[in-house]
Amino acid sequence: MKIKFWGVRGSIATPGASTVRYGGNTTCIEVRSDDNDLIILDAGTGIFPLALTLFSELPLTCHLFITHTHWDHIQGLPFFIPNFIPGNTLRIHGAYDPIARRDIRDILSGQLQYCYFPVREAELKARLEYVTLRERQTVVTGSATVTNILMNHPVLNFGYRIECQGKSVFFTGDHEHLYNIYEPDDEEFTEYGLFMNQKNQSIIDFIRGVDVLIADTSYTLEDYPAKKGWGHGTFDANIALAREAGVKTLFFTHHEPTRSDDALERALAEAMARNPRRPGDPQFLLAREGLVYEL
Repeated sequence: MKIKFWGVRGSIATPGASTVRYGGNTTCIEVRSDDNDLIILDAGTGIFPLALTLFSELPLTCHLFITHTHWDHIQGLPFFIPNFIPGNTLRIHGAYDPIARRDIRDILSGQLQYCYFPVREAELKARLEYVTLRERQTVVTGSATVTNILMNHPVLNFGYRIECQGKSVFFTGDHEHLYNIYEPDDEEFTEYGLFMNQKNQSIIDFIRGVDVLIADTSYTLEDYPAKKGWGHGTFDANIALAREAGVKTLFFTHHEPTRSDDALERALAEAMARNPRRPGDPQFLLAREGLVYEL
């Protein structure tokens, strides 16, 4: 399998001199199976430069997996150029939103209304297919399989595990390690604590042993208290997760948009100083736009 990062910033695109090394596009990851099946994780603004590389493969079939439908994970989709070309197929997978009571098609097709975009979905030339996923449903995409698990974010967010020929990748989407939302003197504290521990453990078990973990790492420990509950991870929480799950390589991604490249490298260095390397530790790497990693 091969991974390429096309968008590694969180929340909002941040082009400019201070983000040029790691990139300013929002979340989009290309994964190629051993048979070159095209799997795309999220459709942030990074999907646009990805689209510009696909013309030599037309007509193509893309398997797009949406972790969740917050803007920074879907806002590039209307600009995915293969959608405007006959003969292409885009198969879009995502969750049903139980709060809004809308499936993935209903939410994403809303982007293609005149109030948001000048081209309606009915005018696109490619074939768009929507697949609403259940939790832990496995999808076969050529020579790879993709299985999801519910993560922790203010909207329903699926993390995806991709497996192919004995290799595996897991992408969290947006995820905050569960913490007890009740005070110790609250009668709900103990019961929620049990749920929290079970859910955190189920995520560790689901990720266990992957070759590559790509994890939402928006915050430092200094950032986190003011943003607790916003549904994003920290360097320290993800280092602990990677160790517990026994992964081989951890990529930190969804970089905080206000953090410059220099500040991002300092944040990683400080996190590693707090969590010095141990025998058997994974590689710890910052995801960078354009980076290709082969398993």
